Amino acid sequence: MRFLYNTLLLIAAVPGLIFFSLKILITGKYRNSFIQKLGGRQESMLAGLKKGTRVWIHAVSVGEVTAAAPIVASIKNRRPDVQVVFSTSTETGQGMAKGLVKEADAFIYFPLDFPCAVHKTLNLVRPSVFALVETEIWPNFLVACNRRGISSLIVNGRISPRSFGKYQKTGFFWRRILENIAEAGMISDIDASRITGIGMAAGKIKVLGNAKYDALAAMASPALHEDIAGRLQVQNHEKFLVAGSTHPGEEDAVIEAYKKLLARYPEFRLILVPRHIERTRDVIGVLRQAGLNDIITYTEISSGRPRRNEKVIVVDVIGELFKIYSLGTIVYCGGSLVPKGGQNILEAAAWGRVIFYGPSMEDFSQEAALLEDAGAGIRIRDARELSEGMLEILADPQDARRRGERGRAVVLANMGAAERYAEMIIRHTG
Repeated sequence: MRFLYNTLLLIAAVPGLIFFSLKILITGKYRNSFIQKLGGRQESMLAGLKKGTRVWIHAVSVGEVTAAAPIVASIKNRRPDVQVVFSTSTETGQGMAKGLVKEADAFIYFPLDFPCAVHKTLNLVRPSVFALVETEIWPNFLVACNRRGISSLIVNGRISPRSFGKYQKTGFFWRRILENIAEAGMISDIDASRITGIGMAAGKIKVLGNAKYDALAAMASPALHEDIAGRLQVQNHEKFLVAGSTHPGEEDAVIEAYKKLLARYPEFRLILVPRHIERTRDVIGVLRQAGLNDIITYTEISSGRPRRNEKVIVVDVIGELFKIYSLGTIVYCGGSLVPKGGQNILEAAAWGRVIFYGPSMEDFSQEAALLEDAGAGIRIRDARELSEGMLEILADPQDARRRGERGRAVVLANMGAAERYAEMIIRHTG
């Protein structure tokens, strides 16, 4: 099966190379990472490493970086002598990691799963332990680690229902690959049962919780709130509906709800953060069709255009959503009124906000259950319920504040997972 996998990789390499080349030429995307993903130009990134035990932690992109940050901090707090090499798959993730994971000793890009790229990068890093955050299983890489005696671990492991279905269809293949993983720390019992269902031995699996609770609780600071409020030139009288990580089909519902809020509360503003920033032009088009022409983008503000009380801010950059949630009087989390599995509602909960979301929360079902029990998470079915629910919450500000604080208490009460993951990683360093 690995022979077939590698054959398919080679077949995909030609169109993949054309795709990356065009992206680099046309948009500049991948320009700073493509050669590194093939195993080249990584030496300078690792030049400052000292001799001794090395732990390689991999976080695919922005969300995984958030979970990894407190784990790295815990490792360095327990074992300052351990050298931590931190990799990401995306340039955005790497930029965020350099700002957030202060304790890492070196930052690199994770290699594409071609044997030559994998072996070249492993020869440079020479880790004792490799820990992947959440679940991104690369067969050639894991097999290579096992053959070199490198312990491969899963930390903060999560398997979404959609990923589980895909893995199950080829479970005979993944069962063999998972044999190369020494231990898996999963977020919840559901995630543990799913990785068992794919084929990992039950004795290798532990449920250790969600390290994102640790990260978000630590990050939600008044200084961060003041920073983003200053950047967006927020006025004292303004209140905000923040709609985060929206997908096509959701902006219409958000706009309908916002217009009803605006009719009752003229001081309300809308901050729209599409899940994919390349949709910015389409989102602005939807706003204009709905009669909302008073629009400014995050990039325009950052470029020096004064914000003159525009009612709508469209965030067309990556990595700012967590801070922007702090501005929300009320919050909607996207990917949930459309069948996308939801987005991370803990980010808004960490700021003590009441959060609305749709029925599709399969990827964050446990988080939704916790916040709903606290009254801080409100599940709606359509645009009508969204607008009615928001108006009801806003009618009683003291109740909204209490609900939000109970949601923040949920985040604080679930801290401690990062320490458990750090302990697991250190144990495998020998």
